[in-house]
Amino acid sequence: MSLFLPKLTCKKDIDDVIKGVAEKVVVLRFGRDEDTVCLQIDEILSKTAHDLSNMASIYIVDVDKAPIYTRYFDISYIPSTVFFFNGQHMKVDYGSPDHTKFVGSFKTKQDFMDLIEVIYRGAMRGKMIVQSPIDPQNIPKYDLLYHGI
Repeated sequence: MSLFLPKLTCKKDIDDVIKGVAEKVVVLRFGRDEDTVCLQIDEILSKTAHDLSNMASIYIVDVDKAPIYTRYFDISYIPSTVFFFNGQHMKVDYGSPDHTKFVGSFKTKQDFMDLIEVIYRGAMRGKMIVQSPIDPQNIPKYDLLYHGI
């Protein structure tokens, strides 16, 4: 399904999108095209891309082609979805220790659409962190791994 979503293949492309998209939420899905969970989230992203086109621009990033961002955002589980607004990294409180990214796939299209709406409305009010509208039962659970601490 990621055939219908634009792909960013290098650091320059990612930087240009983050800095260049104005007044919209930039959604970056980090993962691999052949991963089954990535395909699952890509289906949700592609089905909602048109409906959310006034609020969000959605892009696919291959973790192997963007190692700088993969390390920067500590993408150890895929898929991981990161959000920006007007060049600023948007954080979301999912009730987990990591507010920088959403790890895993969204359970429903509506969960993703609600999240984008909350991020968009919060960003328009100047907020840098928003509370997730997603039911905690629909948020995948994972353990954070801290290396070398």
